[in-house]
Amino acid sequence: MTTAKPLRVGMVGYAFMGAAHSHAWRTAPRFFDLPLQPQLTAVAGRNADGVRAAADKLGWESTETDWRRLIERDDIDLIDICTPGNTHTEIALAALEAGKHVLCEKPLANSVEDAERMTVAAEAAAKRGVFAMCGFSYRRTPALALAKRMVDEGRLGTIRHVRAQYLQDWLSDENAPMTWRLDRSKSGSGSLGDIGAHSIDAAQWITGLKISGVSALLETFVPERPLAGDLVGLGGHGDAGRDAPRGAVTVDDAAIFSARFEDARFDGGAAAPGAVGVFEATRYALGRKNAMRLELNGTKASLAFDFEDMNALSFYDAGESPDAGFRRIFVTEPEHPYVGNWWPTGHGLGYEHGFTHQVVDLVTAIAQGTQPGPSFADALQVQRVLAAVEASAANSSQWQKV
Repeated sequence: MTTAKPLRVGMVGYAFMGAAHSHAWRTAPRFFDLPLQPQLTAVAGRNADGVRAAADKLGWESTETDWRRLIERDDIDLIDICTPGNTHTEIALAALEAGKHVLCEKPLANSVEDAERMTVAAEAAAKRGVFAMCGFSYRRTPALALAKRMVDEGRLGTIRHVRAQYLQDWLSDENAPMTWRLDRSKSGSGSLGDIGAHSIDAAQWITGLKISGVSALLETFVPERPLAGDLVGLGGHGDAGRDAPRGAVTVDDAAIFSARFEDARFDGGAAAPGAVGVFEATRYALGRKNAMRLELNGTKASLAFDFEDMNALSFYDAGESPDAGFRRIFVTEPEHPYVGNWWPTGHGLGYEHGFTHQVVDLVTAIAQGTQPGPSFADALQVQRVLAAVEASAANSSQWQKV
């Protein structure tokens, strides 16, 4: 039995991200000694039967059919937002105004303007001891956290190149059904914001450098999709009959852009020119299921990561054995980030563990009265990069400052 003060959570939304977040809230206090005890107090969803079934399955104590009721409740300390992007701003602003901590899924909003409003509100709330964090969960993958540690220790030297890909294939079937992720009014963008945002955040976080400008291409390969059909995972099987209704896809299917990073790293005392980067995000890469990849080349060393091999980090140190090539670090040692609280060496972790680590860091920061990261301000920077990519793509790929 724990004597820690409770942190009573109200979650909005209960689908893919809601399930991942629910698992994290349940699991974190069972493997980590937390200064606050998360309680799955209530979950909100519009469909009464659906939200009740989700609460029973995912472990929530009670339900609401209006997220506003969560915010009004005195027995809720934190609002966890797991809904489409078009709802983030209204829910987060109301929660912060009511003195509730906020965890908001990425991307932060559907526009820079909304993200700015949320950031201003979050910074004002932080002065009152109320904190907000954006859910870029890949930061909590142990191998990427180790990469961040290695860069911060100076082991790569000055960063020169950043290569980032996020490749999936669940939309490759042109008759996969329409979902909210393909509707710009709900999602804000397609591959760019859904998965490309993760690559942007990871690249900026690990390098410590902000993207300062981009040149971009966006493409939509399938302009219409069936409105009816069976959802399977993120995609599924749409009704492709001759008279079956189809809806317009209003987001990008693929995003590609080159980027320049700000001048910020120093090597040998001299200011170095900004790193250059290449980014790609698509949900049409057949055979790639969740290939979130990142490679950094510095003046001393290089590292590479692929989430489809998420427990490993490839590292090349030019000063050790320059003719040996990359070596594989299996990130399962107790001294590696987060890993010591889990299984013996060699017993790898999975996708869900990143969300558990996210809860650990968020709860710890709230208890300490410190700003958890990524902050809304960090997420706003990602939103500005997304906007610059769209502006460049709409203007014949001309260079666009962030």
